Amino acid sequence: MRLPFPLAEEPDDAMREQGRKLFAGEVDFLKGVVAMSGLPADDRIEVCFAGRSNVGKSSLINAITGRKALARASNTPGRTQEINFFTLGDERYLVDLPGYGYANAPVDVVEKWQALLKQYLSGRASLRRAFVLVDSRHGIKAVDEDIMTLLDKSAVTFQVVLTKADKIKPAQYDSLLAQVRDKLSKHPAAYPELVLTSSEKGDGIATLRSIIAGLV
Repeated sequence: MRLPFPLAEEPDDAMREQGRKLFAGEVDFLKGVVAMSGLPADDRIEVCFAGRSNVGKSSLINAITGRKALARASNTPGRTQEINFFTLGDERYLVDLPGYGYANAPVDVVEKWQALLKQYLSGRASLRRAFVLVDSRHGIKAVDEDIMTLLDKSAVTFQVVLTKADKIKPAQYDSLLAQVRDKLSKHPAAYPELVLTSSEKGDGIATLRSIIAGLV
């Protein structure tokens, strides 16, 4: 019996090469956006990365792009307060969304982030897929489900990417995947495959690249 939300399979040679070529090309920071009026024209395929603070989002973006400091990693979770746009060649945007769920940020700052996030996710016609990052050590939390529910309501397909897979023991995988699958079963916008990644070890990076390269 095929499990719901299986792990994405390793890409074949052709898809692996397609993903490699996409990210071996020009990848440049375009702009940071603090209001909807600052968004670039939605004239190209777009993917976004969302995740709670300290989930390893900047490290993952740096890993898939092969750039050590493209996305700003910080020892202070929640530092990224803008929607950051990066160009992938001439036909795609990679979008780094503000981290959410950071309890120590001022309430007014959190509310501003949340409002911008909701406006972007519910009104971006060129957005092909949202990648929702979930820490393998913790599984899906309530704050993650809030974003997933917003994506459901916005009819934006999202795919869960499990980060920091090297930080848990192989024996913990089954319980992690069971929890994630149970939570995702309630979300109609969830794409039916999971990606297990480690920015440090390189696990899942080629798979994620090939998924992005295959979106049209």
